[in-house]
Amino acid sequence: MPELRAACAAAVARLLAPAPDVVLVVGGGPATATWDPDDRLNLGAWAPALGPRGKPGLPLALGLGALLLDQAGYDGPRLLQAVGEAEPAEACLRLGAAAADRAETAAVLVMGDGSARRSPAAPGHFDERAGPFDLAVEQALHDGDMAAVAALDADLARDLMATGRAAWQVLAGALGGRRPAGEILYADAPFGVGYLVAVLDHGTGETVG
Repeated sequence: MPELRAACAAAVARLLAPAPDVVLVVGGGPATATWDPDDRLNLGAWAPALGPRGKPGLPLALGLGALLLDQAGYDGPRLLQAVGEAEPAEACLRLGAAAADRAETAAVLVMGDGSARRSPAAPGHFDERAGPFDLAVEQALHDGDMAAVAALDADLARDLMATGRAAWQVLAGALGGRRPAGEILYADAPFGVGYLVAVLDHGTGETVG
């Protein structure tokens, strides 16, 4: 999916342009936990021909976020924060608010899938609610409407296999009551899975969702 990869690279380049003090990578995982910033994805777990090249167990979302930063040539401070996919919205918002206090100028790279039920060939097969759900997320990020992101229904997200819900709500917590300017760089559902690349700018730095 070259268009998706190009959009991710463009978003990360914009994320890094203001030279943030630290980049916080947030992604879904089996449990809420911080990871060693030097950890990298074990690519061999996903493509055995590549062989083991990272720490086993690093959540895929965090590993891909770290990979994007490496590909962009970023060698500054980073934090890897997994958020449990079952975490309630309130806990996600608190986590995001706490993360935002860690540095004066922090950038947040949020990695999380949309619904996986957009077509009959999707991993979770077709669910008519999946398209409207992904569209609502896209609209909220385009409008910088963090209240709408914070209000996403965790039960519905779970039904639709939208594993990014918790990570998106960490983003909402990090931005607090601000309403950033949003731009959508990519929105599509290849293989029946919703993928969205957005850049949010609240005036002092960039946040990627």
